[in-house]
Amino acid sequence: MALKTTLNYSPNFDSKKRNKKKIKFIIFHYTGMKNESEAISRLTNIQSEVSCHYLIKNNGEIVNIVPDLYTAWHAGKSSWKNYKFLNQNSIGIEITNPGHEFGYKKFSKRQISSLLKLTKFLMKKYKISSKNILGHSDIAPQRKKDPGEQFPWKYFSKHKVGVWHTLKKQELIKNRSLKTHQIEKNFFFNNLFIIGYSKKTLKKLNKDKHLKEVTKAFQRRFRQELVNGKIDQECLLISVNLIKKYN
Repeated sequence: MALKTTLNYSPNFDSKKRNKKKIKFIIFHYTGMKNESEAISRLTNIQSEVSCHYLIKNNGEIVNIVPDLYTAWHAGKSSWKNYKFLNQNSIGIEITNPGHEFGYKKFSKRQISSLLKLTKFLMKKYKISSKNILGHSDIAPQRKKDPGEQFPWKYFSKHKVGVWHTLKKQELIKNRSLKTHQIEKNFFFNNLFIIGYSKKTLKKLNKDKHLKEVTKAFQRRFRQELVNGKIDQECLLISVNLIKKYN
């Protein structure tokens, strides 16, 4: 499949080329900046020390910023299952969007169409599993919210990109906001750790704060209508349903 991209290379990457077998994940981000030109400038500025492999512009144009076989600086301190610092094992894709800080909005149809094409192309090229398509908030829940609750993960899963649960809406709504007991909460977190979310707390966060941020990351991904950091019966149901898909 031919994929049309434009080039705007960044100097921000590791100089040593990596073996393509090391590429196991694709990580979605939003740029989180006021406008697109500022985002491109930052991703290509040597002083920013950040980059990505691809940027999806507002009009759907795909910009190649770092070649696939070089490690871009997009994930930072991150963790998923047994992987730490996922830069070395992933391809990072930024999507132009002001993010939660500057008026978070829905992604455009052109952006979603281009992202889907690009991701499917990369999955095939590097034999990346659908369950290894992640959001930045999945791998760094204490620090990041992107791509956020407006990202159409359910739609992507229908196209075999990423994972989604198979529960019916009626069953979900019926269980929303129903309280869970401590044993159920422990079971929920154990499910999340099996799925891949990190047990480890950042030094500046206590355990309870960490677990709340992990819960919010899970909700932004799998229960997008209500992101409140509270574990209800709906969240518990979703976590149980997902276990089969991630293992």
